[in-house]
Amino acid sequence: MNNEYDAILVVSFGGPEGPDDVIPFLENVLRGKNVPRERMLEVAEHYQQFGGVSPINGQNRALIAALEEELAANGPKLPIYWGNRNWHPLLTDTLEQMKQDGIQRALGFFTSAFSSYSGCRQYREDIQRAQEAVGDGAPEVDKLRMFFNHPGFIEATVDRAREALAEIPEERREQATILFSAHSIPLAMAAGCRYETQLKDAAQLVSERLGTHPWHLVYQSRSGPPHQPWLEPDICDFITELGQQGEVQDVVIIPIGFVSDHMEVLFDLDTEAKQVGSEVGIHVARAKTVGVHPRFITMIRELIEERISGTDERPALGPLGPNHDVCPVDCCLRVTEIKR
Repeated sequence: MNNEYDAILVVSFGGPEGPDDVIPFLENVLRGKNVPRERMLEVAEHYQQFGGVSPINGQNRALIAALEEELAANGPKLPIYWGNRNWHPLLTDTLEQMKQDGIQRALGFFTSAFSSYSGCRQYREDIQRAQEAVGDGAPEVDKLRMFFNHPGFIEATVDRAREALAEIPEERREQATILFSAHSIPLAMAAGCRYETQLKDAAQLVSERLGTHPWHLVYQSRSGPPHQPWLEPDICDFITELGQQGEVQDVVIIPIGFVSDHMEVLFDLDTEAKQVGSEVGIHVARAKTVGVHPRFITMIRELIEERISGTDERPALGPLGPNHDVCPVDCCLRVTEIKR
């Protein structure tokens, strides 16, 4: 295998950067999906509460700046490009710029730790469409492996969790319940990938390093029609149940399914989940996403070096082992309904 690369491509979701961007952005996100327009307008209002600006683009800029510094100091010295699925800079525009710059082959870092259609295969489809649009001379892009159990991701997540636990009074800290939260997806889609298995594995790896706290994996931000089954339990429903049981005083939410603060983190966790906790008498703290944590940035460099060198040393914690570099043909298929 030819392991010569001349650039890094950060591939992400994208987000609006002003009030006028919100509806066009959401129309891009929901194109071809069975999501009621009322739900889209409801989500649009969430963005408008924050001035129509998602934090994700700013956080990706910060991640790229940190990674540029990391590569400048430690190598490999490769330029970093950035392209989004749903908002500027769009992947097609980025690949066209790479072509103009003479880039022939890039390594792609997807801002998603877990295997799913939207977090893996769809990004690969996005890149393929962008390559077709750019035409002859479009750069090749090879995806770095998913990193849900990489020591760098786990260590950074643990560090963020400890910061959140420190917000709880010391006399109550050991009794705090931890909720690992990730974006829900339809059950049919979950059946076509290892998303749920990988989430459970990562949550277990983090919880083992935090002590004896009770913990649960919960989901958030479902957007499909009510009749379609999605992964559960919903985080707000779960906090409500904890409140009704009357045994939990403190909850720490670890948004393990997100590497940066999407709107789903700012609104669904910091606003909705905390409000539900307040209503049922539970103090809710939220751990930061890994973002630009130094260990996470170092992990990205390690994944790049690993792929370039072709080494057999591919660090991974837990029983699942390192994820594949090259996705199988049937990896993370878009399944719309459960076959019975």
